[in-house]
Amino acid sequence: MPQLIDGKKISTEIKDELKEKVSRLKEEGKTVCLAVIQVGKDPASTIYVNNKKKACAYVGIESLSYELPEETTEEALVSLVEELNGNEKVNGILVQLPLPKHIDADVIIRTISPDKDVDGFHPESVGRLCIGEPGFVSCTPAGIIQLLKRSGIEIAGKECVVMGRSNIVGKPMSILLLRENGTVTITHSRTENLREVTRRADILVVAIGKAKFVTRDFVKDGAVVIDVGMHRNAENKLCGDVDFEDVKDKVSAITPVPGGVGPMTIAMLMYNCVTAAEK
Repeated sequence: MPQLIDGKKISTEIKDELKEKVSRLKEEGKTVCLAVIQVGKDPASTIYVNNKKKACAYVGIESLSYELPEETTEEALVSLVEELNGNEKVNGILVQLPLPKHIDADVIIRTISPDKDVDGFHPESVGRLCIGEPGFVSCTPAGIIQLLKRSGIEIAGKECVVMGRSNIVGKPMSILLLRENGTVTITHSRTENLREVTRRADILVVAIGKAKFVTRDFVKDGAVVIDVGMHRNAENKLCGDVDFEDVKDKVSAITPVPGGVGPMTIAMLMYNCVTAAEK
């Protein structure tokens, strides 16, 4: 059996470390506060927002919740974000995506102050990541690095392949692996001979948004596989971008879905909030 990389356990370790930090900050008279804005009632977004609130309560972070109606205008949302930018009590601002179609998400992301951009989506945060300056890193890729490190998996010198080139996972993931001295290849929908490329990977990170797309013929013997996908199958059970049952006997370590990458995203959001308060 491969090593099952337990995101629930590792995320709890991180949250427990953060709980101690928050408690020390409180002794110094500093509070940590996250503002969460949700526009409309997308069911998946509601679940994510509730999980973020629970994590805040666990760590000791105060959360301000703004649940706005679907018809909220872009101007009204920009105005609220600007107000929170100026609120010294608020350390982090999170606008839950996706937003309704009449609101340009890029405008909203750029409105959030880079000093409060705990999602790590602002162009300035991305720029800092690219040139190796301190700044907020997108939570899912940052969580994956912690999963690897805390599971005793060496990144330096390894052949790392990232499937997917999104701004939220694929691109920042490749930069973080490079920062850890991995040798990195990014694959995408236009990559030729995809299986040949992925079969070179010592560490394969899959973030393509297609249920059970990666089967054993994509994977090298003894590889480490990180599955970022999250889908519902025909039986309404959660599954990832990797066909877990097909792949598991061929790999040395793998993340399950659920219980792998998912919990880490929220843990790293909490980490970014605490970092913002420490600054």
